[in-house]
Amino acid sequence: MSVQDGATLRLLDKADKEIQKLPRTIKGAIYEFQHKFRKNPDAPGLRLKQLRGDSQLYSARVTDSYRALLLHAGNRDYILVAVKDRKDVYDNLDRYRYQINQVTGGIEFVDLSIVASTPVSPDVPKPSAPAPESARPAPLLAGFAEEQLRELGVAGPLIKLALKITTEEDLLALVEFAPALTEEVLLALHDGKTYDEVLEQVTRPVRTDDEIDPADYATALARPATKVTTEDTDLQSVLDGDFGRWKVFLHPTQRKIVERDYRGPARVSGGPGTGKTIVALHRVKHLVDRLPPGEDRPVLLTTFNKNLAADLRDRLLELGGPEILKRVDIVNIDKLATGIVSDTQAGGRRRWIDDERAVREWRELLLELDEDQWDPQFLHDEWSQVILGLGERSRTAYFRARRAGRGRNIGRAQRSQIWQLVEKFTMRLDEKNLWTYRQVAWEAARLELERASKIKAHAESPLNIHLADRSIARENYRYGHVVVDEAQDLNVAHWRMLRAMVPEGDNDMFIAGDTHQRIYGNYVTLGSLGINIRGRSSRLTLSYRTTHEILGSALGLLGDESWDDLDDGKDDLNGYRSVLRGPRPVFRAASTWPDELELIAEQVAEWAGTTAPSIAVCVPERSMVADVESRLGKAGIRAASIGPDGPKLDDAVHVGTMHRFKGLEYQHMVIAGISEGTVPRAFIQQYENADPVRHRRELQQARSLLFVAATRARDTLLITWHGRPSRFLPTDR
Repeated sequence: MSVQDGATLRLLDKADKEIQKLPRTIKGAIYEFQHKFRKNPDAPGLRLKQLRGDSQLYSARVTDSYRALLLHAGNRDYILVAVKDRKDVYDNLDRYRYQINQVTGGIEFVDLSIVASTPVSPDVPKPSAPAPESARPAPLLAGFAEEQLRELGVAGPLIKLALKITTEEDLLALVEFAPALTEEVLLALHDGKTYDEVLEQVTRPVRTDDEIDPADYATALARPATKVTTEDTDLQSVLDGDFGRWKVFLHPTQRKIVERDYRGPARVSGGPGTGKTIVALHRVKHLVDRLPPGEDRPVLLTTFNKNLAADLRDRLLELGGPEILKRVDIVNIDKLATGIVSDTQAGGRRRWIDDERAVREWRELLLELDEDQWDPQFLHDEWSQVILGLGERSRTAYFRARRAGRGRNIGRAQRSQIWQLVEKFTMRLDEKNLWTYRQVAWEAARLELERASKIKAHAESPLNIHLADRSIARENYRYGHVVVDEAQDLNVAHWRMLRAMVPEGDNDMFIAGDTHQRIYGNYVTLGSLGINIRGRSSRLTLSYRTTHEILGSALGLLGDESWDDLDDGKDDLNGYRSVLRGPRPVFRAASTWPDELELIAEQVAEWAGTTAPSIAVCVPERSMVADVESRLGKAGIRAASIGPDGPKLDDAVHVGTMHRFKGLEYQHMVIAGISEGTVPRAFIQQYENADPVRHRRELQQARSLLFVAATRARDTLLITWHGRPSRFLPTDR
């Protein structure tokens, strides 16, 4: 058989929802069908034929009783839009509508008998005696006109129906199987957004500038707005119920960000679940695909912690296959820094310690010196953020140093005291053969800046007598492109190191992050570090993970705080939304911690009775993790804590502190122990007058932690406390 005998078969977005409801035997038959169809669509057993009176819609045999509905997009390209009972294909053709959307240029398919089960649905007879006008409830979208919905991109066959709906339940039934843009627009309008807001936030980002031919399905198939699988994607994943991870298409807004050429560093921001990581991964693939022949420098993909780096590796492998991993370095930022320092043996045989261990070392030093004037955390931050960042690390340089953003003012006498304590602290680390990760990061930054300086000097003056060592001439920047995920968690030293690793130029750095999720207290101004993102920043606003109800509660946890944009501007979550719907989060109080543990065990046991759920319990303090594990164990529920490398067991209820849940997601979630004095911690109050800047940042970080935890929940969320509830929780709960 020649290549021409075969065909491409793609699955249209949302067709999976119907397929998932079919009997298991039919799913197996679909799997066999797609293999046969791709091999030879004209095989006699498939019975491919054009439906009566329709130029684009075809049917093909899956079993004796079921038929595949296929939209012919030209040549040998077909789109699987539904799998139906045989009689529904041949006896009810009027129920099917397909079109090229005149706003986005994408292909859309609607089954009018499925998209709504409302009293105004075409399949439901109208009552013989209509109710009096005064007794009829007002339509949900009564303030909008047909033409407005059409301009916003709502699918034409659904406009009249949408404007008649009077209950939220009916609206949700309509949009469940409606085209994606129709779903986004109608739910945004129902949420109270104005026509102009929806036009700007939802429709304009996906509008095409092309001239749209309503009959040119081949061109429409190639547009980003046509959400289909790639032609070689296997249907096994959708049949196994893993469609969400299986499909790799991007939202048109995301695709534009991924494929754009940038004249320097670029940044994408957005709330949890908006696809920043997906965009970063596709950006890596886009950059790798465009690497010139002979380019031996890999693309760097980095993030803050190692379990997120491992997850990025798995997802990139899924996206691009094993070949792409040969062209990409995927490593967490501290491992990247320690590798550079270890290569030069600047760190000798030292052991690295994190900030938490470093603060404990500070506390022990102050106790030994009987010094109570200074707070260990303050000294650690002063040393890490100010002193280590000095090009010339001397007492005189520290006296001259600007302490931007540090809050508390200190004079020369106080700086002198701090300098002496720092000298004793670094000596203590030397004696213990320790280095903090902050020290390592700054050393790595220094080494990379020195390397970059030599490269630049050699490029500008190849005959410079100071470059007699020809090994310098052979050196080059480590990377041609750098992609950063969870950018808000990197510190100044990390950014200086990354800036020195890649030459300045087109598409040099791509940065994904959200300062509302900053949980490690690292504040930077990228422009001051040679990373100019102004004019090259994009925002994502649609959450694909968290329901509308959970999202609303999570946003309330952030309060009225002001958030930076990793530069000199402000960031916000205006327009952040979800098209997913679910139950409202539940808030429950207990008298004591043991009573709260009973609530947790009771709720987890109820959830565990459902089919293979993913469940987690999040707590603010490490000691609470063991308590929750123990109580769940007594209830016969298997539980496992989340360590630095991620969950220790997959088939268990995961329990961990808020920091451990970064990058994870669960179907059901409990956030426990959200009591005043615990969230936020009581010690923060001492800074309210003594150091207002630190006080505000500590509160903001506590809010961010709670926000991150709440947005890990996909479907249901329970928040509990004992004693007084946290000030962050809503009063109308």
